[in-house]
Amino acid sequence: MTQTPAPTPPSDPSPVHWKLVVDAGDPHAQADFWAAALRYEVEDNSAFVERLLELGALPVAATVEFHGRRAFRDLIAVRHPDDPYDKERGTGLGRRLLFQRVPEAKTVKNRLHLDLHPGDGRRDGEVERLVELGASVLRRVKEPAGEWVVMADPEGNEFCVQ
Repeated sequence: MTQTPAPTPPSDPSPVHWKLVVDAGDPHAQADFWAAALRYEVEDNSAFVERLLELGALPVAATVEFHGRRAFRDLIAVRHPDDPYDKERGTGLGRRLLFQRVPEAKTVKNRLHLDLHPGDGRRDGEVERLVELGASVLRRVKEPAGEWVVMADPEGNEFCVQ
């Protein structure tokens, strides 16, 4: 039996940059919900979109008017307000959620979800705030390991509030 050699460590030990991508029927509505839910900012890619339109690299049909500015039709992201971002493109370089349009509706339970931690004694108030934003309560869990509320965003994606 031959052994597989150990992988060669990368020459650059920097962490890998990532974003969480969420499929959506209406990415812009999802971005608005999650920006409000997390107190993040919806990314403003309008200067980049306008530049691509001027160069003919992006058809007008691939854009929409969103909050008074031109945006990509099929994707939009939200980012943490304290994280760095590329000022030319408006793209976050830190904690981000990217919502991309897909044709099919959500049909099964998420395999990955967010846990929101509003702080000690703030869960019920946060659940109420999220319901006002358009989320729904699916169930309340009380186990020896802890308590949390399972919720769904406006498109049915599950998340928990600790």
